[in-house]
Amino acid sequence: MIRIDHEILKIDKTMESKIASAIGMKYSPVAVLFTDDKPENAMQFKEGRWGCVVTMFIAAAKGRTAIFDRKTFGCLGGGVGLGFGNQYVHFPGGIECYVSTGNKEFARTPEAANFRTSTPLDEGEGYFKSPEIAKKFVDALPMTEVPTTYVVYKPLDQLTEEETPEVVVFLANVEQLSALSVLANYERGTGPSVIMPFGAGCHTLGIIPYAEAKSGEPSAVIGLTDISARRHVDKDLLSFAVPFSMFLKMEENVEGSFLKKEVWMNLMERNN
Repeated sequence: MIRIDHEILKIDKTMESKIASAIGMKYSPVAVLFTDDKPENAMQFKEGRWGCVVTMFIAAAKGRTAIFDRKTFGCLGGGVGLGFGNQYVHFPGGIECYVSTGNKEFARTPEAANFRTSTPLDEGEGYFKSPEIAKKFVDALPMTEVPTTYVVYKPLDQLTEEETPEVVVFLANVEQLSALSVLANYERGTGPSVIMPFGAGCHTLGIIPYAEAKSGEPSAVIGLTDISARRHVDKDLLSFAVPFSMFLKMEENVEGSFLKKEVWMNLMERNN
């Protein structure tokens, strides 16, 4: 159950999202938390070991709790996406080359041989036409320094009353994304209630919705379109990240909305 008490937002630890129930989600919504307290029995990358943040997000959607700190964010892009500052300044050979045309000169160096990436450094990922265009993207990212030791991914229904998430993330198929998008706009009427920006998978779970949360009229963020991260995600699912204040409004609006009417019920039937 959600309640608002003197403008302090809390969630009962037995909470089950009305939205998740109404749209028939396969996996649990995931709460993204900032905290200085290390949760017990949480998954965490080993310091200095490579890993993809999206794998930890999927584990949280399946019921586990995952944590990250400034020494255990898996990869430099993950550090950026989680909100541990501009880790791209440490990317050897230049992140703008890696995400575009590659860096053949750097790829021949001893340093490159010891640096793990999902795509060869000399080829690049080909997500931008040139390093110059890629640099514009990186420069425009809402780089964030989270104010706590840990960023936590936790199943929403496992939150305690003392925990207030920054963002809630759904894993949804096309029809569920349609429902989430309509519900996000239910009491908005105008303006971009939902955006689908380019970014790494972890950007769309972290720094981009963090930035939206600071807006007077935040938008939800459709993500996990990152080609490099897609192999970790069910082929029919994308993410839908909602700043917590927006999530609360959407939860309140389930009753009486299209989610209780025949057209949506018929769509639900064909997905069963």
